[in-house]
Amino acid sequence: MTTTEAAAEVTPETAETTGHEHGVHGYHKQKDEHLKRLRRIEGQIRGLQRMVDEDVYCIDILTQVSASTKALQSFALQLLEEHLRHCVADAATKGGDEIEAKVEEATKAIARMMRT
Repeated sequence: MTTTEAAAEVTPETAETTGHEHGVHGYHKQKDEHLKRLRRIEGQIRGLQRMVDEDVYCIDILTQVSASTKALQSFALQLLEEHLRHCVADAATKGGDEIEAKVEEATKAIARMMRT
């Protein structure tokens, strides 16, 4: 994680100051499924650590890195879709400046995802 990304990271402590509310988020209905998926990705990362520790062949490790990266990208895309369907759609019904802010926020998130 770069310094810029770390500074942009939203934590519970910074959420209120950045305008992110502690309410029901777009991913709420699938929270358990998301956590299960993230635990599986965490297991893949631990597997990478084991592979390096056991001096596994470089290409085999790179293959696993690719699979782990793809899993994270897939998770991020699903989370983005849920954000658009819930948070952005909710802002659109409210109208005003809120929709502009949510669209800008989503656009910046997409740009960050494309840089990775």
